[in-house]
Amino acid sequence: MDSTVAPFSRQIAYFSMEFAYVQALKTYSGGLGFLAGSHMRSAYELHQPIVAVGILWKYGYYDQVRKADQTMDVLFMEKHYSFLEPTNLKFQILVNHAPVWVTAYYLPPTVFETVPTYFLSTDLPENDYLAQTICHKLYDPNPETRIASSILLGIGGAKLLEQLHITPDVYHMNESHPLPLGFYLYNQLGSLEAVRERLVFTTHTPEEAGNPRTDIRLLDRMGFFDELPLETVRQLTGINDDLFNWALGALRMAGRANAVSKKHQQVSEQMWQGVSAICPILAITNAQNQTFWGDPALNQAAATNDDTTLQTRKRINKKALFELVANQTGDLFKPEVFTLVWARRFAGYKRADLLLTDLARFDRLLTNSRYPLQIIWAGKPYPFDYSSIGTFDRLVHVSKQYANCAVLIGYELYLSKLLKQGADLWLNTPRLTREASGTSGMTAAMNGAINCSTNDGWIPEFARNGQNSFVLPEADLSGPVHEQDAFDADNLYTLLETVILPMYYEQPQEWARLMANSIQDVVPYFDSNRMASDYYEKLYSLPQAIYSRGEAVAV
Repeated sequence: MDSTVAPFSRQIAYFSMEFAYVQALKTYSGGLGFLAGSHMRSAYELHQPIVAVGILWKYGYYDQVRKADQTMDVLFMEKHYSFLEPTNLKFQILVNHAPVWVTAYYLPPTVFETVPTYFLSTDLPENDYLAQTICHKLYDPNPETRIASSILLGIGGAKLLEQLHITPDVYHMNESHPLPLGFYLYNQLGSLEAVRERLVFTTHTPEEAGNPRTDIRLLDRMGFFDELPLETVRQLTGINDDLFNWALGALRMAGRANAVSKKHQQVSEQMWQGVSAICPILAITNAQNQTFWGDPALNQAAATNDDTTLQTRKRINKKALFELVANQTGDLFKPEVFTLVWARRFAGYKRADLLLTDLARFDRLLTNSRYPLQIIWAGKPYPFDYSSIGTFDRLVHVSKQYANCAVLIGYELYLSKLLKQGADLWLNTPRLTREASGTSGMTAAMNGAINCSTNDGWIPEFARNGQNSFVLPEADLSGPVHEQDAFDADNLYTLLETVILPMYYEQPQEWARLMANSIQDVVPYFDSNRMASDYYEKLYSLPQAIYSRGEAVAV
């Protein structure tokens, strides 16, 4: 491919396990889906020739509900979508050496203003129950089912495009889940070089959960490698261990890859330091779709320094959020009171409970009559991550002790948007170097919520400390984790007590300036139209056969 080809002339196929398009379509779990949704919306706005391929999850991710004591429970409920069109196509893939029938459902671009999207399904009467379960649950806890879902996405997605007579110039793997696609392309094209000319890869996290390692013989038996001999797989990927590293396989089969922020690129380079024959890892910072997430009234007020409208609009949005808080928890929050929100996927490194590190200081914050404070937590742990569910439940029990604390369930697109519209402060507390991007703060900023964050992910590219956000001092990463946590918690308490809360209550015009700066600074760079253009210009249009370290593996 020639890098001088005109913009948007290449046909792209975008493969992702998750797509967060609208609240009603439950094909996402968290940030990976939010990112894919914004990307595909912007691609539609920019008229980019992209077709998206995902899986139609019969039970979604899960529905977050409550037990009798208000702690979290998990509900798997069938989903039905009348707006998806059956393609009536049927074809087969091999899973565990057995044929599995596959069909697909089509989401037309005009329904939600996205690129054309196809959702694969094995929920067919021709399949036995085990084959049908491949598309039942997003991130099924059974490792063999998850492997099968990757085969469905990667190989099934490629075969679907053939059925549709779509021949992409570039296949984009959003995370390593669709990696069987690479082995299928090798079988079709006959050489690794030809695969690298067409395959790109986005890595989203340094976390183990996003970079799985699996017994190579299990993958081989399941059909992950599209029936290629193991010897050929080892030659293609350079992986001679019995544990197959999905991310490393993707980095060696793709022609180029990207991290999702400049800091994440640095972390990724360190992760793979000394590893030969991997493709270049560029930095294309994540972004979110302003059209979907933004508030035109706030944009106009920020642009014209209209402090009254900024403050009035924020209070109106807070009232809408607080109706939901009251409905779920029975607590009546007040629009004039400073409201802090922590909301995202629950995972240990994100530290949802950082504010509980020192319960005496936490209580002092919550009972300060001079600077009153309201706190809302929300987020969906992985349904079988019992440690994170335990953190969620601890927050529920603590919130029962305070009328100005609430923990909400159902953190999906609708609640996410409502929380960002209603928050005064958006708290982001990952341990340093662990957050690849953290896009929730972008959409919070679009809605006049001020970010308060550790200096990780996208924050170093956005933050002007004290002018459009607040950034915590960086902890010493050479120290034990508990010391890093204590350091961050101490700085957070102090920042809230001595800077943020006094400014909100005693300097409302200064707070309005923060809001205006935040709204204006987050666009255009963190609007996904920029990101979608970057993918075309930097990832899809790179000269071919360039490798960052070592020589390409000859196969």
